[in-house]
Amino acid sequence: MKRAAATEIATTGIHGTFSPVLCITRDLRWGRINETFGEDPYLIGELGAAMVRGYQGEGLGDPTAVLAYAKHFAGYSETLGGRDASEADLSPRKLRSWFLPPFEQAARAGCRAFMLGYQSIDGVPITANEWLINDVLKGEWGFTGTLVTDWDNVGRMVYDQRTCADYSEAAAVAVNSGNDLIMATPQFFEGAQEAVARGLVEEKQIDDAVRRVLRVKFELRLFEDPRIPDPERQAQVIGCRAHADLNLETARRSLVLLRNEGILPIEGGLASDGAGRAASRGTPRTIAVIGPNADSPEAMLGDWAGATGQVPWMPEGHPRESVETVLDGLRAVVPADWAITYARGADIESPASNLEWSLGPDGQPQPAVFTPAPVDQTQLREATAAAEAADYAVVVVGDTIALTGEVRSTATLDLQGGQIALLDAVAATGTPMIVVLAQSKPSTLPDSALNAAALIEAFNPGMRGGRALAELLLGLIEPSGRLPVSFARHVGQQPVFYNQVRGQHGNRYADLTQDPLFAFGEGLTYTTVTYSDLVVHDQDVPADGTVDATVRLTNSGSRPALETVQAYVSDLTTSVTWAEQELKGFTQVEIAPGESLDVRLGIPAAQCSLVTADSRRVVEPGEFALRVGPSSRREQQLSAGFRIRT
Repeated sequence: MKRAAATEIATTGIHGTFSPVLCITRDLRWGRINETFGEDPYLIGELGAAMVRGYQGEGLGDPTAVLAYAKHFAGYSETLGGRDASEADLSPRKLRSWFLPPFEQAARAGCRAFMLGYQSIDGVPITANEWLINDVLKGEWGFTGTLVTDWDNVGRMVYDQRTCADYSEAAAVAVNSGNDLIMATPQFFEGAQEAVARGLVEEKQIDDAVRRVLRVKFELRLFEDPRIPDPERQAQVIGCRAHADLNLETARRSLVLLRNEGILPIEGGLASDGAGRAASRGTPRTIAVIGPNADSPEAMLGDWAGATGQVPWMPEGHPRESVETVLDGLRAVVPADWAITYARGADIESPASNLEWSLGPDGQPQPAVFTPAPVDQTQLREATAAAEAADYAVVVVGDTIALTGEVRSTATLDLQGGQIALLDAVAATGTPMIVVLAQSKPSTLPDSALNAAALIEAFNPGMRGGRALAELLLGLIEPSGRLPVSFARHVGQQPVFYNQVRGQHGNRYADLTQDPLFAFGEGLTYTTVTYSDLVVHDQDVPADGTVDATVRLTNSGSRPALETVQAYVSDLTTSVTWAEQELKGFTQVEIAPGESLDVRLGIPAAQCSLVTADSRRVVEPGEFALRVGPSSRREQQLSAGFRIRT
């Protein structure tokens, strides 16, 4: 996916992209969860490294390569109350345990640029954190690339964090700490000159920063080829058929089926007519497509896209014809003799939210406080009438860009506006209801959604997400997505991530379970896959060896499956408190109906590590459990023991 993205980006004269985001989801209220790969450091590291390889190709000298920027280094997502860019309460040990490994993997994968986070740790702004920048990133990991501050980090040390008295002092701190590119601090240039004049910055520090910037420019070969915009090449590759097909396949693979009471796939859509439309079988059907996100291009795209206010040259958003909503997808995919009706049913945001934005001290626009839309009885009546007249009701709910992104963390996880009333009303009609969640982060859900005939998490599935969703509903594709993040039952259940440190007094609240609504790794198929016969072939593993295991999978249903086999490791006795289990490997296998196959898993013993009280990552000898299954839920896993010896 990122190789295709880089090929397009490179035609525009842009030489780098501020991606991948390697932050770890910790509090679901945080506004930037949609930019992450979820809650597990191993998964984030694997996918982040793949993004780096895709962006940078065979090397930065490749004219289709662009510079990857790993961000936000580091610990940015450890928020207070879910609030964006707040003080991160992180010890060096906690950083090394969870937050640094994905960044180290990106560095080892050849990532040539890092972006620093906004926040501070132990009172030190990341921009000034010499331990992170110099000791860890450049010293331990040998990073020789370029560092860029996040937006106005230098200014923020003056007017926000107030650790510097003026811009001269802030500029000196930034340069002396090892930063190279200063993003969006207009006062930096004069401040840096004054700092040099005052003797706060030595010429050597300037030379070091210049050297690091030039090194990456030489690697990009920009002095031989400045890579200016190429309109002819843009016309050939941007949005080309091959990339659009890849976009669709990515969307297909991302959809997560969370509940299915036998309603899916919808009867009659079991085969394609060869033109992307389901072949008609039996009685024609009527599907009512309902909800504020059912025909919303923004819900498909999410944050950092057109119409978000972040892309001023596209005030109307992406070209409408380039985005397929759920309504678009169903109209395109259902058999020709079926009927598709539509009712919006509810709004999410009140027009009162659309007050003129103010500008913050960093020059960034600050949105007004979100105001939920009231329940609209006329919209409800239209929706219930459409549902009553249909064989199926597909209700698409979720959030909006007003509820996600920078400076848009939320105090609640509930569906906003008239959406809960809409779900309740459609459920009351008795028409089988299929709920689709088009959202940037997990919502807490009412009983009407949890008891629906089917529930699908789509997140923001991209420009062709609506077609992918329609194909899933009609059974033209198989559900294969798995959750990268756990869902809470209630906002007060935070945190719910699966790999929490053990040792808590009790295992529930007095008034609520701590069990997540949906757990990391979960996702259903249209068939039945069972796990059996987990075997660790050599239970005595040297510290430099590999845990070699086999598990048998059986598809006892009538449809094929693409199964994600997940391997978790539990260190049974540790010298310091540690997570009960951690994902350490996964593989995807195709299983035909009626087929059984043995899946081989190999986990390096070096990955079965922890971080000691004095912040050293080590593999402690002793007894371990390998847990293999379709998710992080213990009751769905098989377990086999092994030991690691020195």
